Order: sequence, then C-alpha cells, then structure tokens
Amino acid sequence: MITKEATPVAPAPARATPAPPRPAGRGRAWDEAPRWQIYLPLSVYLVFTLIPFYWILLFALRPPGSTSLVPWPMTFEHFEKVWTERSFGVYFQNSVLVGLATLVMTTVVALAGGYALARFDFRVKQAFMLALLCSQFVPGALLLVPLFEIFAELQMINSLGSVIIAETVFQLPLSMILISNFIKNVPYSLEEAAWVDGCGRMKAFRIVVLPLLRPGLIAVGSFAFVHSWNHFLFALMFLNNQDKQTIPVGLNTLMSADSVDLGALAAGGIIAAVPVVLVFAFIQKWLITGFSAGAVKG
Repeated sequence: MITKEATPVAPAPARATPAPPRPAGRGRAWDEAPRWQIYLPLSVYLVFTLIPFYWILLFALRPPGSTSLVPWPMTFEHFEKVWTERSFGVYFQNSVLVGLATLVMTTVVALAGGYALARFDFRVKQAFMLALLCSQFVPGALLLVPLFEIFAELQMINSLGSVIIAETVFQLPLSMILISNFIKNVPYSLEEAAWVDGCGRMKAFRIVVLPLLRPGLIAVGSFAFVHSWNHFLFALMFLNNQDKQTIPVGLNTLMSADSVDLGALAAGGIIAAVPVVLVFAFIQKWLITGFSAGAVKG
C-alpha cells in the first residue's frame, strides 16, 4: 500500500505588530508650534545674556564723561591708558607666561599619572583615587599659608615660578582623573598589538594611545590655562612687585576706596576676556569631542 506524503504547509507569516499611535502630546505640539514661540524665548535669553557685555563695551569705548547709551564717537583712550599707564602690557605678558607654563606642566604630569591609574592595578589605587576626589573639596584659600611658607623657604616669593607651581598643583587632581577616563576609552588591545609588533610600552603609548588622546588633552589643557589666567589669590599672595603681577591683580589695582575709573576698568576687563574667548572659539570642536569621549566609556 502506497501512502502519499503530506505536503508541508508553509507557516503563515506573522502579522506585524502595529506601531502604537503617536501620542498627541508634547512632541507633536512642539513640531507644530509657531516659530515665534520658539525664537521669542531664545531671543529674550540672548538679550539678557548680552546686555552685560554691551555695557562693558559701552564704558570702554565711549569718551570719558559721556552718558550716551551708544558708544559714539568711539574712542580707544581707555585701552591706551590701561595698556601703557597702568602696565597692562606687562600684566598680559605675565599672564600668558603663567597660563602656558601651567598648561604644559599640568598636561604632562596628569598624562603620566592618568596612564598609571588607567592601565595599572596597585594596592592603594582606590584610596589614591578617593584622595584625588576629596582634594577637590579643599578651597584654594586654605593652601595659601602652607604654600607661602614653602615658597619662602625656597626663596621663590615674588617669582612667577611660585604661581606656576601653585596653579599646577591645584589643577592636577581633576586633570589626572579626566585623563585617566580618556585613556580607559582607548582599547587595551591596540597597545597589545603594538607590543606584538615589537614596540615597547613607551613607543606604543606614543604611537597608538597619544594621538587618540588629542581631544582630551586639549580639553584638560584649555581648562588649566583658563583657570590660571583668571585665578587671583595665588598671584596676589606670591607676587609683590608690579612688574611680576598678572591681569587679575592688575584689574584689582584699578579700584580704590575713593573712586573707580569705570572706563579703564571696562577696558581692562575686555583685555582680560578676549584671550579666553578666542581660546574657546578655536578649540570648541576639540573641547566637545574631548568631554564626550571622557563621559562615555566604550
């Protein structure tokens, strides 16, 4: 007896689960909102933010004694006064030297320490990381007396080197933690592959890891530069001579107990702010990339 084989029946295609309907809530209301409801609050916020900057420009560019709300006729008398008579040219040069030296020293030392924290395991690693984090709760004012005693013993008072060392020490903990996070995001297998190809640890770090750390190094270095540029306490305490002072201390000399030259003070503030604005304008892309790489691991 011949039996006929049953023809396999193809399974019926599974029905696609219908997507849930889009709620008629905030998303659709935001998409269909008139343009003025979006741009009007942003414009108000922008005006509120730019008014202080315009006020500084107004005092810096209008003639002495003028009460006009428009800087016309425009004058650069206040800039010439603070640059020559108030020695802001010297202050600017000292601030640039302190900022660049702090940037280099902080980046180099934090790079070495961050690599050790990211790639090596040692007994007191967790305690050391905790100490670095806790050091961020210590205000800089508490370091003035011990640092002054140390620099006095080393005969470094009234020297830019004392301010550079103090700024570097103050910036190192956070910079080291940030760079260690950046290095952790670089796959360890890349270094191992370089070792297999005959590279030593230092050469593998220089060829493989260091180019990938460029955004992170720029982020850390830029913040070290800006902080040392704006810091007031260390320069005030460790520098006595006028030819050694920095811009924050120079701005303080423009204010006295009897009177304040608002035009000169505004011009000095613009001179102090322009380098920082230019630095962030040129490194904005690298800065965002660096902090994005340090914030997300993997």
